[in-house]
Amino acid sequence: MKTFTSHKLLADLTLITQENLVTVEKKISFFSDEQKSWKPNNYTWSLFEIFAHLNEYAKYYHPVFLEKIDKTKFNNSKENFVSSPLGRSAWRSMKLGNAKNVKRKFKSPKGYNPSNDKHLISGRDIKDFVEKQKELLTILKKSEEVNLRRIKVPIFISRIVRLRLGDALMFCIYHNERHVEQARKLICHPKFPKKKK
Repeated sequence: MKTFTSHKLLADLTLITQENLVTVEKKISFFSDEQKSWKPNNYTWSLFEIFAHLNEYAKYYHPVFLEKIDKTKFNNSKENFVSSPLGRSAWRSMKLGNAKNVKRKFKSPKGYNPSNDKHLISGRDIKDFVEKQKELLTILKKSEEVNLRRIKVPIFISRIVRLRLGDALMFCIYHNERHVEQARKLICHPKFPKKKK
């Protein structure tokens, strides 16, 4: 089991979320729809697809986080958070390496893959992601007042399987960071279209 200081864990997750927000607002949000739709091949997601994918996760997890936090009877925070074996496995699978590299690749679940489900793309995907990250910062602030270990969050693929709130927050935020890094690498691609004057 992995043990964290609850304050340090939430501070780290807040910092990652703030960095994701700054990256998207300052480096990605101003691109044209043509640039946001571009991809180098059929196997790589466009910017629209990357953020549509993340928004689908947020649509599920954010309301669940808020409901669990608002309705919990475990409204006393604990100094330490202990990760469960299942939770640690979940967030470690998403966490980037020290060199911002992806250690494990996964096939996106059905209903969360915008390459197959084009209806997931709204054209507002990047703006919506920015709003979702601001919402996530509020969720992290609220999480300071509750027990990250005792609150359980059902995962998106099975309502039966539940993660501790701290583990679920790490999973979601490391997942966001993973895909924001993917977006950053995409816009650095040598063939990424230049902005038209």
